[in-house]
This record gives sequence, C-alpha cells and structure tokens, in this order.
Amino acid sequence: MSTTDPLPEPDRRGDLPHPRDAVALIGQEAAEAAFLEAWAAGRMHHAWLLRGLDGVGKATLAYRIARALIAGGEDPPPTNLAPPEDCPVMHSIRAGAEPRLAVLRRGVNERTKRLRTQIGVDEVRALRPFLALSAPDGGWRAVIVDAADEMTVQAANALLKSLEEPPQRTAFLLVTHAPGRLLPTIRSRTRTLDLAPLEPAALAAALSGLGERPTAEEAAGLAALAGGSVGAAMTLAAGGGLALYGELCGLLVPAGRPALRIDRVALVRLADGMGGRAGEERYSLALSLGPLLAARLARAAAGAVPPPALPAEARLLDHAAREPALAPALAEAAGAMAEAGGAARAVSLDPARTVIDTWLGFEGALAHRLSRA
Repeated sequence: MSTTDPLPEPDRRGDLPHPRDAVALIGQEAAEAAFLEAWAAGRMHHAWLLRGLDGVGKATLAYRIARALIAGGEDPPPTNLAPPEDCPVMHSIRAGAEPRLAVLRRGVNERTKRLRTQIGVDEVRALRPFLALSAPDGGWRAVIVDAADEMTVQAANALLKSLEEPPQRTAFLLVTHAPGRLLPTIRSRTRTLDLAPLEPAALAAALSGLGERPTAEEAAGLAALAGGSVGAAMTLAAGGGLALYGELCGLLVPAGRPALRIDRVALVRLADGMGGRAGEERYSLALSLGPLLAARLARAAAGAVPPPALPAEARLLDHAAREPALAPALAEAAGAMAEAGGAARAVSLDPARTVIDTWLGFEGALAHRLSRA
C-alpha cells in the first residue's frame, strides 16, 4: 500500500459492504425483537452490549438501532428496524454526515500513517464535544463503539465515565466479539443483546444478498466451517474455501488404530498451488483451515462430533469419533499447526515449503503424542 492510498476502514471486513450500508439483517430477528420490546415498554437502556461471533451482524444491528432511534424523534417506537425506502437519516449515516451519530473506532497513528491496533484514550476523549451537546430536535443520539474489545484500559475507563453519567437521550451501542476482554464495570453498565450464529438457510440468504449463490449443501458446509459467521463464510466462498478444505481432508489417511498419516503425493500437489501472487489467498486460507480441521477432529474424538462440512470430512470425523485417544493428540497438534502458520506469516516464508513442513510437522506431532499415551 502506498502512502497515498486511503487506509481501510477499521470496522469494515475485507471487501464486504460496510455495516452502515446494509439495508437487511438476516437471522437476528430475536435480537432485534428484544431491543424493540424494551423500547416499546419504556425500558430503553442507555447502553447496549451487542455480542456474538465476528461477522454475524452485530455492527449492522448497531447501525439499524442508531438509525431508528435518530429517525424516531418523539414518535412511538417502530415495530421493526428496517429503514424506509427513502430514509434521510439512512442517507446521512451512509455519507458519514449524520450529526446525531458518533462512531468510536481505531484511529490512525500519525507517525506511521497506519491504523492503530487498539482504540486509544484520545479517540474516546474526542467524543466529549459530541456528548456535551443535545440533539437539535430533542430526539435521540447514538454512539457506536466498534469494536469495544479493542479499547485500551485507559480508553475503556474514559468511556466508563460516560456510561456512569450518560447524557440525556443518548444510546451507547457497544459491539464486541470478545466480551471477556471488556472491563467488568463496563459489562455491568450495559444491557446485553446476544446475536446467534446463522443457521445454513439464513447464511445462504445472507450470502445471496452479497452476490454469492451457494447451494443448500454448500451453505451447510460454509455454516459449519464459518461458525455461522457471514463474514467468515463470504471469505471462504470467495476464495474457494470449501474446495480447499476438501483437499486438506484428502491429505489425511487413517493408518490403523488410532493414527493418521499424510498422503505425501497429495501434499506436494496441494503445495504446488500455493506459490505466486495468484496463490496468496489460497495459501492464507490453507494456513487457517488446517488448524480448524485438526480442531474439529479433536472435538469428534472427544465425543462432540460436529456436523461434517463435506463428505470428505465425514469419513475423518467418523474415524476420530471411534478413537478417543486421538482427542488430546489432535488438540495439541492443532495448536502447534496454528502457531507454525502464524510464525510463517510473520517472516514471509516460502508458501509451498511452509505448507509441506506444517503438515509433516502435524503428522510428527500426532505420532509423538500418541507414542507417549
């Protein structure tokens, strides 16, 4: 990226549309209903914690709530959060020009001109002028924090002061993928909205709205691998992740009881497709899907068999489910795989060599762990 290229928005996932641009939110009807019920009953809390897996629609819901509150004024609460076809508040939010909405997110390091890795106290302090004012029409204002678990301790404590003494008719909407990282005092001053992983049918509908058209079988596979996250499923779908996962499953061959061995020929063939610019996305996916496969097999061996993402995985899950001794070995090997992949990314090792070494290391770690059992 050159110094003149615009920086990516920190609260946007890859090439997916920004949450503020979304019109529909699929699969989170329960969370929306819970918010609307509180609003209609006059139990509007000043701070809401929207929690769930990354990519299930938390930020989209936050923007839907903010738009509805700001557009509502003094009118009775709406029966749903869907924006009207020509909503002026929706247009101003999309343009980043809505004066009754503030968005707290990671800022730019002025020295390096790169996005910061955390939300700092300066970003929180910059909210003070906004919080000191009232909405011009006496209606609601909103503050979206995305993601709240990215705040430093100092930033979290600064925000806590506003949560303890909130301005009138101001709603704080805190998006979090990891609520355990938040200060207990912040969690205690918010009302929680839980967003669930999407079921295959809802995931397929969401992907269709983003330009993908998975079959029912593909949607089920994507839902299994992505944990019900639209963002993760979109990354997999766009990068041929299901097909690649099938290739990874093909690397593993049951070798007696309880071992698994690596098909060397299949491994070399897989590694050959990782080189060059065209193979970068495939390489990145391979490094993340390998530990996922090992972890899913570990779950199966431990007695919690996940739904198979593909027929090729089904046979491996069946083998693992009959071999409880594999559970700790696979869990340990999965961790080693993830660590090796992270180290390879950090120092830009040769992709083909890394894939081969990672999987042979997995086989060796598995055999070593089993020999000690």
